[in-house]
Order: sequence, then structure tokens, then C-alpha cells
Amino acid sequence: MAKPILAAQLYTIRAHTKTTEDFAASMQKIRDIGYKAVQVSAIGPIAPTDVKQITDDNGLTICITHIGFPRLQEDLDAVIEEHHLWNCKHVAVGSMPNEYREGGEDAYRRFAAEASAIGEKLHAAGLTFSYHNHSFEFVRFGHRTGLDLIYDESDPRFLQAEIDTYWVQHGGADPAAWIRKVSGRMPVVHLKDMVIRDNQQTMAEVGAGNMNWSAILDACRDAQVQWYAVEQDITPGDPFESLAISYRNLRAMGLE
Repeated sequence: MAKPILAAQLYTIRAHTKTTEDFAASMQKIRDIGYKAVQVSAIGPIAPTDVKQITDDNGLTICITHIGFPRLQEDLDAVIEEHHLWNCKHVAVGSMPNEYREGGEDAYRRFAAEASAIGEKLHAAGLTFSYHNHSFEFVRFGHRTGLDLIYDESDPRFLQAEIDTYWVQHGGADPAAWIRKVSGRMPVVHLKDMVIRDNQQTMAEVGAGNMNWSAILDACRDAQVQWYAVEQDITPGDPFESLAISYRNLRAMGLE
């Protein structure tokens, strides 16, 4: 298996990727930090050809994306074309739309089936499809959580996982255990830390919070995760500096 690679989740710097010019400047900053890969999310509108040129110019691989579920349902051919242009093998959806999350157990099952159908089409095009969790999926339906239902009721060939460590912890579960649970089914993991500020759970740079990174990274290695995407939805200051802190800490933990 190829050595795991650190990636910057561009949602972290979403305020700095809204124009082609800002995107280009931001990709230079990401490369200067040391990242060699990015996850395209919440950018633009920027022409896909410009995204390709700018990331290539900065020596950055697009390892995965976040695409809204409605676009996956309505514009899948264009999504596939973009990913082929970007040489990006992995597609993910950032969240389950409200219509499913508010519909109870049956809606979770319906989402799993519909996501599997999309994933089957992506698979036929040489791509993978993954689901990115938050904490609302840890609602319980009997002995299973909503996240259990999504993965139990979907086809593992067509719907994979993009476990978010912070949101698993936020939902009261064990990130390392969940990573092991989807072993072999997760090409990309999302890394963010948790800290308590003013008696509230909040996001922190990886290694600056309270999560068990030794156990999490051991689980990622055992689960054969290829890409480690650093994401921090909320940063205390400059988001590029937060990405840099996480990068330095993860390098100190042995990641490339």
C-alpha cells in the first residue's frame, strides 16, 4: 500500500477560495505549508479547468471532493467529467440533507439505498463514493445509530466512509473504534481535534486538543487509510495558521 499522505480540506479556508485569483493565492499558501494534496470543497464558482491548472502549478493533488447530494442526483455526468479532469478518484458527500436526517429510521435507510445507487454509477466510471459524518447521525434507532444504518444498509462496494474524528467524538462515540469498523472501506479520513473552551466543546488544531491521536492514527494505519485530510471548520484566527499547526503536529506524529 502507498504511504499515507496529508491533505488540506479546503473547507477550512472557504473564505479565501471564492475567486480564481484568491484560489491561486491560497493554493500557494497551502503548498508553502507543506501539504501535497487538497480536498476540493466550498470553492468558487471557479472553472474546473482553472482548478486543475492552479493545483497542478502548485504541485497539489486533488485527492477527494465534497459534492452536494442534490448535484450528485441531478448533474452526475458533469461531476464525473470534473473528477476525470482533475485525476481525482474519490468523491464524497459532506452531509445527509435535512429531508433524510429528519425523517427517522426509514429515511436513513432510503438515503443509504439512494447513495448506493449514485455510488454504483461512480464506481462504473472508475471513482469511489464516500459519506462524511457529523454528530447528528449518532441518533439511536434501537440498538443501532443512524451512522450504523447508513453503512449497514448500503452496498460497501458503492458507499464508503469518510470518518470525521471530531464529529464522532462529539456524537459520544470512539473515533478509533469507528475507523476500525470501516476498515478497508475508507480511502480518506478527516482529522480535527476537540478542546473545551468556556465549558463548550469546540474544534482545535490536531494535537492541540484532548483526543487520543496515538489510537486514532494507529487505527487509520490498520484500516489502510490513504489520505489524511485536515479540516477545521472553525479556527481561532488565521485558518492557514491552523492548517500549519495541524500539519506540523501530524508530521511530528510520523505522518508525511
